[in-house]
Amino acid sequence: MANEREAQEQAGERKGASPEVRAQRSESRASQTYTFFLRDLEAKTGVGRERAEQIAQSVLCALEQRLMDTEAKHLEAQLPRKVLDLLQRCPRHEGAAVRKLHLEQFLAMVSEDLDITPNEAERFCRAVFATVREHISEGETEDVIGQLPNDLRALWAREA
Repeated sequence: MANEREAQEQAGERKGASPEVRAQRSESRASQTYTFFLRDLEAKTGVGRERAEQIAQSVLCALEQRLMDTEAKHLEAQLPRKVLDLLQRCPRHEGAAVRKLHLEQFLAMVSEDLDITPNEAERFCRAVFATVREHISEGETEDVIGQLPNDLRALWAREA
């Protein structure tokens, strides 16, 4: 009888983890996906982690200023949670209306923000967008592209 009760208790423990264990697993998963995202971006840009974070923040903040609010939220829902933490520290897009940025304006914004040339900004934008594409669904990629003008769509294009 006692063995049956112990078996039931052990089975119950296996069925559902405690809230603390679930929180630890969630945090671990969030850290892993964030690390994978940054490693991908670091490899594409040839920069270290801190600079990769700055680049991701700048480019994604500029992108969010260009997207309709609902589309920005859909994109955010598919990005690694800790990437969203970068955007939370980005004050430029909070409460701002959608801006009809075209390529030159977009690159100028990123260039100024990161204190780099427009050519470097373009390279970094392509790297961030390629990394984002790898971490979101194809459908979401199409939705984002659908809200961009042709010149900005070119930054999302896969390089041959």
